[in-house]
Amino acid sequence: MLCNRKQLRVVKHGGKIREGLKIVTVDSTKSNSSQKSLAQTIRSLVPGTGDFVRVMVTLLLCGFPALAQSQQPPIVPEAQNVHQDAPATVPAVSQQRADQQSSGSISGTVVDASGGVVAGARVKLTAENLSASQETLTGSDGQFSFANIPPGPFRLTIALAGFATQTSSGVLQLGESRVVPQIALAVATAVTEVRVGPSWTKVAEEQIKEQEKQRVLGVIPNFYVTYIPNAVPLNSKQKFELAWKFTLDPVSFAMVGAVAGIEQAANQFGGYGQGAEGYGKRYGASFADAAIGNFIGGAILPSVLKQDPRYFYKGTGSKRSRFMYAIATAVICKGDNGHWQPNYSSILGNLAAGGISNLYYPSNDRNGVGLTFESALIGIGTGAATNLLQEFLIRKLTPSASNRNPPKP
Repeated sequence: MLCNRKQLRVVKHGGKIREGLKIVTVDSTKSNSSQKSLAQTIRSLVPGTGDFVRVMVTLLLCGFPALAQSQQPPIVPEAQNVHQDAPATVPAVSQQRADQQSSGSISGTVVDASGGVVAGARVKLTAENLSASQETLTGSDGQFSFANIPPGPFRLTIALAGFATQTSSGVLQLGESRVVPQIALAVATAVTEVRVGPSWTKVAEEQIKEQEKQRVLGVIPNFYVTYIPNAVPLNSKQKFELAWKFTLDPVSFAMVGAVAGIEQAANQFGGYGQGAEGYGKRYGASFADAAIGNFIGGAILPSVLKQDPRYFYKGTGSKRSRFMYAIATAVICKGDNGHWQPNYSSILGNLAAGGISNLYYPSNDRNGVGLTFESALIGIGTGAATNLLQEFLIRKLTPSASNRNPPKP
């Protein structure tokens, strides 16, 4: 029932009600039972007034729309009114469905150079019509997928640790389900990191300078001991320089003189005689022993055999382990490669020094091969005793000893 109380002008006209310029036909046969009951009641109260009753019923129903809506079925409005009363969300829903129909999907598979699937690769999608990029990971089958992607240009970026980053691009058509070709990841090229710093030679040179400051009681040279556990190996030139500096140190000359005086006092090597001449010969022999031993066992053979002539101070662990270490280092040494190995330099150096000593010792004190091996064994024993002193005593008597880690080149 279409009625407007402000515009209603009712005129009885052949069973029709005129509403403004619009005429709405009232068909009493289509009214519900409640309307009939109401009309019959009014007729019974006011007999002979049929037309009048129909007009009044119409006024009652138009005057109380809530009553009319609750007691009569809605009348289908004209086509024009349907468009006016349609919900406002219909265009939005239609647009949403249109967008879903126009969007597409992008999928593909990531493999390695051998063709095997790659799982866990990160795939990033960027497109002109996307407000933000999207990311996903490839599954156990190496596949990935993006849904509801608007049409237009797109770009895929695939990254995984250990592999070089790959990209793939294209243009997604309207409503297309795009399957990109297989994307193969290549193994990343090894990157060599170069750090600029001092060379091994310069580091070793700095360590040698510190070793040259090491003096027992601040006087006796202690150059062939390093208190740096991972000291840098010396090159051949540095090994010769160290041997030369130790041999020509003023204290070394004084020590040789003391040894020669003791030998003369005990009349060792009697063939040299006594007096200044005898002392001079003993001094020369002792100096030759020290110099030959230093250069052969501390420079020549270590350079040829790639061995370190220094004693590496342990300073940690039990006393027993340190004792065994000091004894062992008389016959083993650290190579230039950092590995422990037999100390061929020291053993062969002692044998060489013993053999050469037969050239200048008195004939009565020469014993050929026996003297040579005897001198070698004495040299090994002396080295073991010296190492024990280094491990347990001399370190405490060397105030300038360094124990810091070396700089890395």
